[in-house]
Amino acid sequence: MPTPRRLARIAGLLYLITGVCGAFAEIVRATVYKAGDAVTTAANVATHAGLVRASVVADLVAVPTGLFTAMALYLLLRHVHANAARTMVAFLAVAAAMMALNLAHQYQALQVSDAAHTGPFSGQGSDALVLLMLDLHHHGYLMTQIFFGLWLLPMGYLVYRSGMIPRVIGVLLAVGCFGYLVDTFARFTAPDLGAALSPYAVTPAAVAEVSMLLWLLIKGVKVPQPGPPDALAAAVTP
Repeated sequence: MPTPRRLARIAGLLYLITGVCGAFAEIVRATVYKAGDAVTTAANVATHAGLVRASVVADLVAVPTGLFTAMALYLLLRHVHANAARTMVAFLAVAAAMMALNLAHQYQALQVSDAAHTGPFSGQGSDALVLLMLDLHHHGYLMTQIFFGLWLLPMGYLVYRSGMIPRVIGVLLAVGCFGYLVDTFARFTAPDLGAALSPYAVTPAAVAEVSMLLWLLIKGVKVPQPGPPDALAAAVTP
């Protein structure tokens, strides 16, 4: 069993890999996907097909490394509250499964230009299919964000209670959870308002997760030191 400091750095490294892969994939999607514009989106996918394929692979790497991160954090923090640690892993496992399945839509956007998939569709019909696949991925990702948010709440609680990591990070993680939830539900119930609020709603989660992974990777964790022996025990010890 690794020491707490080594386990913290393993979790931090896995968290970093997950974050880098996820950020790369998100940047590529933002580059090629233009909501409501089938022609531009299809042209972007065709032009940047290699990048789109690489972004799918990056997310496929992020899915298991994210799970491994949660498992490492479980081992590190389960002594604080076992049920909260299990809940943290369960929420991320649901998010990882949803994300992996949803990637099929993004990958299919690369395939629809093939006649075997488009059938009688061509031109604008093919472009519309590309946009449809990426629309499905976009909205599926927003639904997945519910569980990406929820896993931050038990993690924040565990961090706050543990004393091994600064409590302010635990508070930011909890705030980030609610920010993700607000962003998701606002995007579905009031799309225009949700789009305007989104940068502000997701910022606490981004700050919290970057702070968490950097602290784990660079500082590790504070390991409680045994206190001085009880005075009576010291007195009777030969």
